[in-house]
Amino acid sequence: MLRQFASAPSKAARLAARVPRTTAATTPLFQTATPFRSVAATAVRSRQSLSASRWYSSETDASKAEAGDAAAKETKEGEAAGEPLSAADAAALRKELETKTQEVIDWKDKYVRSVADFRNLQERTKREVKSARDFAITGFAKDLVDSVDNLDRALSMVPEKKPEAVEGAEDANQDFGNLVDGIKMTETVLINTLKKHGLERFDPNGDKFDPNEHEATFMTPMPDKEHNTVFHTQQKGFRLNGRVLRAAKVGVVNNNK
Repeated sequence: MLRQFASAPSKAARLAARVPRTTAATTPLFQTATPFRSVAATAVRSRQSLSASRWYSSETDASKAEAGDAAAKETKEGEAAGEPLSAADAAALRKELETKTQEVIDWKDKYVRSVADFRNLQERTKREVKSARDFAITGFAKDLVDSVDNLDRALSMVPEKKPEAVEGAEDANQDFGNLVDGIKMTETVLINTLKKHGLERFDPNGDKFDPNEHEATFMTPMPDKEHNTVFHTQQKGFRLNGRVLRAAKVGVVNNNK
């Protein structure tokens, strides 16, 4: 806008140069052109100088303030470094340092103990979860081993040798043999199924007597066998994921006189 006002008088001045002097002297428009241009130019220069002076003034003030703060800080540090500490101040600082050091030691000890407790809790939780998962069927397994024992007793009553064929009893012998084979297959399938779930049957006959796994129902001397050896299994035992679910009832050799 100022440029338009500033350029307008220059155009009027050029027109005035072409018009005769008598006409220019009688026209009042050309008489105000020169003052208007000078006023506009003066306003523009004053604004530029004002903005420039404000910018340089603020920057100089900030620089002076920063320089003053730095000088004051250096002065204080110099005074503090130059002044010797009294014995009371040194003792107070030493005591405060010892207090802070002890606090750091205490907090570090608490942190180490907290980390150790948390790790122990994690390990204990893992063991408890694993134990709960492995032995969740303990009650069910105890009730089931009786059925397995009954199958074992039924098979133990079958003679190893087949009875001699009797005239007219071939069909009966065949049916009996099929029944025995079916019971054996049922026991095998049942034992394998229980083994998949961690339940395992064991027969300690011929092993060393272990009070953690065996229950001695009777003891007898047998010179031809080693002392404290299982020679008879009255009832087989069961383990659930390595833990003894039911101890085996056995007869043990006792050769002590």
